[in-house]
Amino acid sequence: MTATSNDFESFYRFEADRLYRALAVTLGDPQLAREAADEAMARAYAHWGRVRDHDNPGGWAFRVGLNWATSWWRKVRRERPLPYPDPDAGAVAGVKEGPDTHAGALAALRRLPLPQRAVIVCRVLLDLSTVETATVLGVAEGTVKSRMARGLAELRQSLGEEQG
Repeated sequence: MTATSNDFESFYRFEADRLYRALAVTLGDPQLAREAADEAMARAYAHWGRVRDHDNPGGWAFRVGLNWATSWWRKVRRERPLPYPDPDAGAVAGVKEGPDTHAGALAALRRLPLPQRAVIVCRVLLDLSTVETATVLGVAEGTVKSRMARGLAELRQSLGEEQG
């Protein structure tokens, strides 16, 4: 085993499950998230010489998985317009809720548009900075801030309505 493969194995052990969870919450579809995470990790392995030099290889993998899933949805919509749900609609169900997850918060998060969900997942679940999130998602820092603010406002309103 080479130092490079040891590097990747460490990266994989630390990031694979985290990547899957982040994609599952963002996409709202655990099966699609598993495929997207696997594809992202396969691409990371294939290009590990470059990927390991990124400031945030985990963020790179998240973006690759998100791009792969988005492309998959576009292809499905072109080939079979119905009955597949649109991940942008935020109505896709299926992420398993455990004892440490608040069902109402997860449901409210699923109702957000995909761009807002992606920002919230990057900032909260992946613990990326605003700059890192902007880099990972390929948007401006101001876009990250506005999506985060709007998403959190919608979550607060949605969760407030559920409690009241």
